[in-house]
Amino acid sequence: MTAGSVRVDSWTWAVRLFKTRSAAAAACRGGHVRVNDAPAKPSQPVKVGDEVRVRVAGAERIVRVTQLLAKRVGAPVAAQAYEDHSPPSPPKEILASIPRRDRGTGRPTKRDRRELDRLRGLLE
Repeated sequence: MTAGSVRVDSWTWAVRLFKTRSAAAAACRGGHVRVNDAPAKPSQPVKVGDEVRVRVAGAERIVRVTQLLAKRVGAPVAAQAYEDHSPPSPPKEILASIPRRDRGTGRPTKRDRRELDRLRGLLE
């Protein structure tokens, strides 16, 4: 680790992209964190100017590092440590219109799958 770099798991935790450092490290190991379009291990160094892509809760955050932080800081200071280039999230109306199965109903039956395919226009 050079003087001008910080571990990616530590930095993403410090700027509050993850609640815990262990969650940040787990996301790195799971392939949900990319630095300059390359998969990042938790110990990969991050420098000022690097682009970090983080997938959290189904949404992708794209941030450019402007300041190195190794320790967790308050939200206003953390917001100044990066530039957010994330695409805007879809409107709530679109998210609400996506059909979802009720929790606990199990896998769809063959009849349910046929109805879903018919609804999607895959079957006639």
